Parts: sequence; structure tokens; C-alpha cells
Amino acid sequence: MHHAFLEFEKPIAELESQLDELRRLSDQGSLEISDDVARLETKVVKLLRTTYDRLTPLQKVQVARHPDRPHFVDYLQRLVDGFVAISGDRTFGDDPAILGGIGRFRGRAVVVIGQEKGADTESRVFHNFGMARPEGYRKAQRLMRFANQFGMPVLTFVDTAGAYPGIASEERGQAEAIARSIETCLEIEVPIITTVIGEGGSGGAIAIAVADRVLMLEHAIYSVISPEGCASILWRSADQAGEAAQALRLTANDLKQVKVIDDIIKEPVGGAHRHPDEMIAAVGDRIAIALADLSSIDGASLRARRRQRFLNMGTDVGPLGR
Repeated sequence: MHHAFLEFEKPIAELESQLDELRRLSDQGSLEISDDVARLETKVVKLLRTTYDRLTPLQKVQVARHPDRPHFVDYLQRLVDGFVAISGDRTFGDDPAILGGIGRFRGRAVVVIGQEKGADTESRVFHNFGMARPEGYRKAQRLMRFANQFGMPVLTFVDTAGAYPGIASEERGQAEAIARSIETCLEIEVPIITTVIGEGGSGGAIAIAVADRVLMLEHAIYSVISPEGCASILWRSADQAGEAAQALRLTANDLKQVKVIDDIIKEPVGGAHRHPDEMIAAVGDRIAIALADLSSIDGASLRARRRQRFLNMGTDVGPLGR
């Protein structure tokens, strides 16, 4: 299966097309070239490994946005049994950018909430590219309160460029909806585990990410603004996105250093988009560990610790980027 190659993957793309050609020839039985195939396969893996070990922040942004990267619905299908979607915010309508409902994760009843970007043009438009409107966050609040009432842990999956900034969103109280979501995360007394699977964009992400444990994929990003947005504000041009990406400290390693996230989940060689099944299984295992850790803590302590954790952010580290 071939993926859309990113700009920095050109050398890998060339090697892979050579490899395809060789495989085709060996399938036709025209040449005894299995040794060459094996040699080239090793070369491709080696190149993938070195390329992905040295990604710049801007390249990580590209990987986090890769169209073939597994999306929330892929995690949902593989990790949650008997999922029942809950729709609507009981106020205005349903927002397809945020999906949520109840199901079983490894035998345990949970509430699952996540942003879905869509996989082709039609579904991307339907899901509004994973950019939620106020009713999406109000649906998330409704689901979190439901989880609290029935003592079910909450699993959230973050993958959004940000909350939708349209006029209709503002008219319906986007800022209030995000703030109230953060408040709901801080109020409930059940475990919350968040996994940043792709883009963690600003308030759109944090609204469902104020959790007891924040896990993040190795090449995911999590930031107050997109590099392009930042560059266009600071330098009036998106051309400096690379510089902005560097300064924003949006990579998993940077965020773990400053304790914004707890854990980095390693991606398969060449990124999650090359081996989605392997990636999803690894995420499931890490969530299971986090859930086991949190299960023994009583609700009041969970809530107190969670609040403290977010109050402490930024106090025990020096100023960023200095």
C-alpha cells in the first residue's frame, strides 16, 4: 500500500519505487533477484529510521497532519467494543467534528470522545475537518457528566487543527463552550485519559484534554496555535512557519520536558501512517496501563490531583524558549 509521500520523504519515495519495480520483476520470475529485494528493503527501513529520528518540528507538523494517519474512528473501531454513539448537545444540534458515546474498552465500560477529521473529501466536509463548533463541546460536556454519573472512565482522543472560528460559532458562544468543557473536565470524579493522536490545536484540543494522564504520539503536535497562524501574526507571512514551529515547542519531547504531557507513545518506523494497526494496538496498551494506575484512586482525590496538576503547569519550569 502506498502513501502520499511528504516533501522530505523524496529519497524514500525513490527507493520504494525501485523496490516496487524489483518486486514486479521477481514476481514475473524473469530474474533471480530476491537478494536485491531484501537488500533494498533493508535500505528503505534504514533510511526511514534515520529520516524519522531527525525530524524538524515543521516536519513533525506535516507527519501529524498526514492524510493516511489513523484517525479517531480507526481507534474507536479497533479499541472499543459495542460502541453506541450519543448525538446532540440538547441545546442546538449535533456536531460531527466531535464524536462520542459509550462502549467497552477491554471489558470495561467507558465513555469515549474524540475529534474526527474525515478520510476523503466528502467525509472531511461532513466532519468539518475535525474543527468543532460550540455544540461539539457541549456534547462533550454532556458525555463527561454522564460518565461521572455512572462512574465510567473517560477516554478522549485529540486530533484537531483548532476549534472552528466561523461567525456562527462565535454567535453560539464558542469561547464559553470551550471554557465550560475545561471546567467540566476539572469537575468530574472519574479518571480521564487523553491521547493526542495527530494535531492538538489550541483551545479546540485542551477543551477535551484536561486529563489525569495525557499521552501523546511521538510525531503528534500540541500547541496554542498552528505554526502558520503564529508566523502570519508575528511576521505577517506564513513562510516563517518553520521558525514558528521551532519556537512553539510543539513536539512530544518538548512537551514532556515541561510536563504538559505524561507519556510519549513511540510510533512505528516511518510514522503511524505506515503501520496503523501496530500504532492503534500500542495506544490501546498504554491506555490500559494508565487506566489500571488510576482505577485505585478515589474520585475526590482524582479531582483534586487533576486540578493541582494543571495549576502547577508552568510554575516548576523556566520560561519556555529562553
